[in-house]
Amino acid sequence: MKILIIGTGAVGGFYGSLLAKQGAEVSVLARSDYAQVRAHGLRIRSAVPAVGDHHFRPARVVRSALELEEKPDYVLLCVKVVAGADRAALLKDALGPATRIVLVSNGVEIEDEIAAAYPDHALISGLAFICVTRTAPGEIWHQAYGRLALGDYPRGTSPATLALCQAFEGSGIQCVASEDVVGARWQKCVWNAAFSPLSVLSGGLDTHAILDTAEPLARAIMAETILISNALGHPLPADMVEKQVASTRKMPPYKTSMLLDHEAGRPMETEAILGNAVRAGQRLGLEVPRLATLYGLMRLVEARAASR
Repeated sequence: MKILIIGTGAVGGFYGSLLAKQGAEVSVLARSDYAQVRAHGLRIRSAVPAVGDHHFRPARVVRSALELEEKPDYVLLCVKVVAGADRAALLKDALGPATRIVLVSNGVEIEDEIAAAYPDHALISGLAFICVTRTAPGEIWHQAYGRLALGDYPRGTSPATLALCQAFEGSGIQCVASEDVVGARWQKCVWNAAFSPLSVLSGGLDTHAILDTAEPLARAIMAETILISNALGHPLPADMVEKQVASTRKMPPYKTSMLLDHEAGRPMETEAILGNAVRAGQRLGLEVPRLATLYGLMRLVEARAASR
């Protein structure tokens, strides 16, 4: 199995390393850390014993997919859905006639842009339920979890999707094939819509501090996100909020990726996580005042950052 990872940040580097451990031929398209990754590969430190610390030497490290001698079987696009990220352009030179596109990104309603750009290619949508951080060029810190959910967009599971799930077997994480990957995407947004913006708006609090200080607010935000998902025809379990709060209590105190992006002056996933959720609620005529307020406040934070 030939794999190309586009994006050697925390998510791309981590999951690419697991596929390589399982025998796949994994190449990476690197940008800012190209020289480091080409010379030294990626080092992954993991607090999860089943994964363990390991060193990932990609089969090839390229700046452009045009440098590849053969087109891959799968391209994993592991970049954040933020302003200025032309995801369709990143894929253009990587695709052969039978290449499958795999999106591993946060947010809801993020697939249509890619589906429209490449209608003749199978599109697999993926969710990573993980605490993982890029600490330096070529250095990745895996704190907790790691489960993947993969499914065909907009629905179903093809043999190609099942084969990719199988490729992760034995790597130390669970990879499940989802018949309703859009619903799985909304399930993850339940957590992200609450903790990601609250971590930024609080001035840098981690997940435990957010729950200790404003658990009722976090619960109410999650409930509004569930309301939208249910109305769209992707029903989520009645105990979803309880499970999300309990799992957040169990995991180590965590600074969200949105907070890390904000602190580093990078674009944030405000539109993919909050904006798209609010707009979906508006289309359905739903009242989601907390989500709308968070979205407005995050837009103000972004405007301030842009004016500096």
